[in-house]
Amino acid sequence: MERRRKEGGRRPRKAVLLSFSIVIILVGLGMFSKNIISYSRGYFAGEKVESKALHEPVKKPADTKKENQEAPLYAKRPAIGEKMGILYIPKLEAKLPIYHGTNEDELEKGVGHFKDSVLPGEKDNSVLSGHRDTVFRSLGKVGKGDKLEVTTSAGTFTYKVRKVRIVDKDDRTVIVPKPRAVLTVSTCYPFNYIGSAPKRYILEAFLISSERSKK
Repeated sequence: MERRRKEGGRRPRKAVLLSFSIVIILVGLGMFSKNIISYSRGYFAGEKVESKALHEPVKKPADTKKENQEAPLYAKRPAIGEKMGILYIPKLEAKLPIYHGTNEDELEKGVGHFKDSVLPGEKDNSVLSGHRDTVFRSLGKVGKGDKLEVTTSAGTFTYKVRKVRIVDKDDRTVIVPKPRAVLTVSTCYPFNYIGSAPKRYILEAFLISSERSKK
């Protein structure tokens, strides 16, 4: 009798434990299923994004440095003694030939271009020289605000005189580099001096417009 009572008391306990175990298993299966679903969604979403990225064309960054670079004005520098352009001075209504070089051979024929300076139109200091008793005999009439126009194989370049200077003949500031496109025109001074003139009359002009030749 007492044995039956003990067995009867164990059965409810077993039933409770069994029910609790089943509940735990069901909860575990539910959480596992939820994780599987979330993982699958994440995996396939990632796969779609990755697949899309692989098939989309890759946009290369613009090479701004190359785009901002302009083609050089001149394919090559002229030879010494070669006629390289025309200097037009509207104030004097004068058109003067320009030769590359400032030796007497060039200065006898027209305006000389200092060979170690940049060519007209290029950034920096382009230096022209001429005799005061030939091509530049009336240069003293040209001053601040007047225009100088240079035409070469590269195009037509218009400069405006910004400064007039009178310097010693040995003054090397005439040919120093400049941070922008400048045309420096030089001749002996005073204009009516007899003999070797001790000074130089200098026009310093800034580039204000360019019209490139069509090649």
